[in-house]
Amino acid sequence: MRRYRRRLRQVQITGASIALASLFRPATDAPARASAGVAAALRILAGLLWLYNVSWKRPPDFGKDSGNGLYGFTQDAVDHPVLPPFSWLVETIVLPNFAFFGWGVLVVETLLAVLLLTGTLVRLAAIVGVVQSLSIGLSVAQTPGEWPWSYWLMIGVHVVLLFTAAGRIAAVDAVRGAAQSRRHTGELAAHRLAGGWGIVVLLTAVLAVALSMGDDPSAPSGATLGGPGLSVSLGSYNLIGAVVLAVTAALMLAATTLHSRMLAMAAGVVAAVAAASLYAQLGRTDAWLGGSNTSAAFFLCAAVVSFATAGQLGRTRRQSRTAARAVGG
Repeated sequence: MRRYRRRLRQVQITGASIALASLFRPATDAPARASAGVAAALRILAGLLWLYNVSWKRPPDFGKDSGNGLYGFTQDAVDHPVLPPFSWLVETIVLPNFAFFGWGVLVVETLLAVLLLTGTLVRLAAIVGVVQSLSIGLSVAQTPGEWPWSYWLMIGVHVVLLFTAAGRIAAVDAVRGAAQSRRHTGELAAHRLAGGWGIVVLLTAVLAVALSMGDDPSAPSGATLGGPGLSVSLGSYNLIGAVVLAVTAALMLAATTLHSRMLAMAAGVVAAVAAASLYAQLGRTDAWLGGSNTSAAFFLCAAVVSFATAGQLGRTRRQSRTAARAVGG
C-alpha cells in the first residue's frame, strides 16, 4: 500500500511538473484535438452572446416610439459618431426605414446565435459575426459608458472562429464532414450531437418547469432562465413552453436511442413550430409559450440539430436493409 501511495505521489508530481513546464514552452505545439475543443468552446460562448442579445430586439417598432432599445443604440451612431460616413448612412438611410432595419438585425443576430451554437456553417457565421460586430462598434463605440475594446474583442473572436476548426466538435459541421468522408462515421457524429442537444433541451425544460410552478401556466411572460446579471440566458418559458421543450427533448432522445429519422424530423417540426409561434406573437399579443426572441432562437437551435442529424440516424440500418433486398432480388 505504501509503495502504491509513493508511486501515485510520484505520478502526481510528474504530471504537475509537465503541466507547469508546458506554460513556459513556445505556444506552437497544441494537439489538434485540444485546439478544436477550445475553438468549439469559444464558438459556443460567442453563440451565447448573440442568443442573449436578441432578447431586447423587440418588434414591431424595435424601440422607435420610446427612443430606447435598438433604435436608441442606432441613434448613438449619429449623436456620438465614430466614423462620419457611417453616421451619415445611419441618419439618411437606416433611421428613416427603421422597421425594415430592425427586422434585419433580428434575423442576422438570430442566425448568428443559431449557427454558432449548433456549429452550422461556422465559417460563414464567423464572417457575418465580424461584419455585425464592426457595425455595432461603429454605432456605439464612442457613446458615453461604452468600452470600445469590447467590440474589437468581438471582432477578434469571430476572426479566430473563421480560421480554426471550430466546427469539428459538437457541431452540425462535424456531422456533415463525417457524412462526406469514407469512414462512414456520420451516424455516430449525428447520434452524439442529437443526444447531447436532447439532454441540454431536457435540462432546460426541467429548470423551466421548476421555475414556473405555481404561476399561471399560460402567463405571457414566463420564467427567465438566466438573467441580466451575467448577460446569459436560454430564454423565458411559461409552463406550456416548458412542456413543449420537454416534448422536443423526448423526441430527440428517442430518435438517438431508436436510430429513428422520423422521430428526429418530428422533433425538428415541433421546435420549428414553437419558434414560429413566438415570432408571430411577440410584440403583437401575449406569447402562448411565455417566451422571448431568445426562446424562439433556442427552439430554432433544437430544430436545426434535429433536421441536420435526421438523415444520418439509422443510416447503417437502412443501408443494410437495402443491401439485403438487393441480394434477395
